[in-house]
Amino acid sequence: MQAFIVLDGLVVPLDRANVDTDAIIPKQFLKSIKRAGFGPNLFDEWRYLDHGEPGMDPATRQPNPDFVLNFPRYKGASVLLARDNFGCGSSREHAPWALEDYGIRAIIAPSFADIFYNNCFKNGILPIVLDATVVDRLFRECAADEGYRLAIDLDQQTVTTPGGEALGFDVDSGRKHRLLNGLDDIGLTLLQSDKIKAYEERRKVDAPWLFA
Repeated sequence: MQAFIVLDGLVVPLDRANVDTDAIIPKQFLKSIKRAGFGPNLFDEWRYLDHGEPGMDPATRQPNPDFVLNFPRYKGASVLLARDNFGCGSSREHAPWALEDYGIRAIIAPSFADIFYNNCFKNGILPIVLDATVVDRLFRECAADEGYRLAIDLDQQTVTTPGGEALGFDVDSGRKHRLLNGLDDIGLTLLQSDKIKAYEERRKVDAPWLFA
């Protein structure tokens, strides 16, 4: 998993509340359990005018010119600005996979669905909760300023605006450690590899019939 330390990212605003995981990555794309390849189908039903299915070439699709991800000014965005209850719905981990594969490394919203919030940390995305009035202001600033960027420092737990204002945010220390060091569940387990090997060696002595 890619570590998250400091991000200076272009912001894309998704001005919708209660965005669920089926909107983030529709159900027909859940057939694969690989983490890669979901980016072209992020927000598929909003992003394209035609119906999408796995294996379709995005170059042959009909993009929706009214959907924000298709606006040229937001091409290459790595920070998603969202509204309340982002990531609600099912617990599919494909949702953060799609966001990360597209290039989103941080999401700022007034609130998140719990399971989606947890899944973000496990997949290298930093979900940041800011007060709704602050998020409102960021939406206004983003709309008024083409090329609007935010600087996010996980170690300092700050989001800095183009005007230099530093907005603090809270994050659990354990989740922060995992993101700063690029540790997913497997990586976290492998930190204990010496203890795991020692236990396996003891088991061979204590219960040799299990290894016969």
